[in-house]
Amino acid sequence: MNLFLHQFILALLFITLFAPGVKAVEPSTSIKEMVQTGETFAAIIERVKPAVVYIQVKKERKDDDKKPAFPEGSGNDPILKEFFGDKSNSKEGKFSFADTTSYGFGSGFIFNSDGYILTNSHVIRDGIEITVTMADKRKIPAKIIGEDRKTDIGLIKIDGKDLPTIPLGDSGQLKSGHWVLAIGSPYEFIQTVTAGIISATGRNSLGISDYENFIQTDAAINPGNSGGPLINMYGQVIGINTAFLTQTGGYMGIGFAIPINMARTVSEQLLKDGTVTRAWLGVALQDAEIEQLAEQGLPSTTQAARVVEVTGNSPADYAGLQKGDLILAINNTPISGSADLRNRIALSVPKSQVTLEYYRKGIKTSSKIALGTL
Repeated sequence: MNLFLHQFILALLFITLFAPGVKAVEPSTSIKEMVQTGETFAAIIERVKPAVVYIQVKKERKDDDKKPAFPEGSGNDPILKEFFGDKSNSKEGKFSFADTTSYGFGSGFIFNSDGYILTNSHVIRDGIEITVTMADKRKIPAKIIGEDRKTDIGLIKIDGKDLPTIPLGDSGQLKSGHWVLAIGSPYEFIQTVTAGIISATGRNSLGISDYENFIQTDAAINPGNSGGPLINMYGQVIGINTAFLTQTGGYMGIGFAIPINMARTVSEQLLKDGTVTRAWLGVALQDAEIEQLAEQGLPSTTQAARVVEVTGNSPADYAGLQKGDLILAINNTPISGSADLRNRIALSVPKSQVTLEYYRKGIKTSSKIALGTL
């Protein structure tokens, strides 16, 4: 559009809106709804922001860590990068190889008024000094209560009473299309808010952590968002922002968050014991393929985990599970695949009893199994 035409349109718009005797156009219903959505976002943010914190971590680097987190040219490599806690991506630039310490940063949120904060394990990993900056700019030292690297969940604590908190929601109720808000400190811009939707749930096999059941969102997530909350429209945390897919080192519309139901279970163990103890079944699994489902007389849309190996003298072995069995449900709840079953077993209480439903030679069978300890 040329400059003259642009100025003409602006002048015409000004006359239309402000000329004497000309009434302003009433906003349509759809515009009113958009305005109301914006006001809803603002109200949620105002309520939860005081509980979102910025985390700075001083780390002692090992000899094999004394290298840039991103070698030259790696920014063009289309892989998942778990780097939110690396100072080499901050505004202050890369650290020197001669340094014996490095500095990481990330986000977190207070979920307990006594000062307990959830974040990512990779944010606080190898931390020797942690400082939490509150929304009111107070800087408070924090200590590590525990971390679980297999799920990338970390728990730290600051001293305080009656601190602002964010309630935890139910990530099991999420659906693609639900509105969400991400809050954190991307590139150290503290208290940054982005909005988007749930793109998908149950994402796994990404290579980010050992136990994966990620929420995928298009809310903008960048370096420094890691550990911050993903918020639903009720002002509840439904995920911990963890990683994103990138070819450039920045936002590309595909971010991943740990479901809060998983984080809740892990954090309870960290709070109690400082570590996580997992249940053990003793099988190797893979997603069932269409041909394998057909052999059992099951529809091609069936979600099942196929047993590819049974460990000797394991709970699965004692219960009689065999190679080729197709597991469809645990405790009367259908599974969405092998990763889902593996996660549910791992988050179960060791020595507890579970019921597995599976098909063998076209016959539906169920077995009660006393889980072991991993």
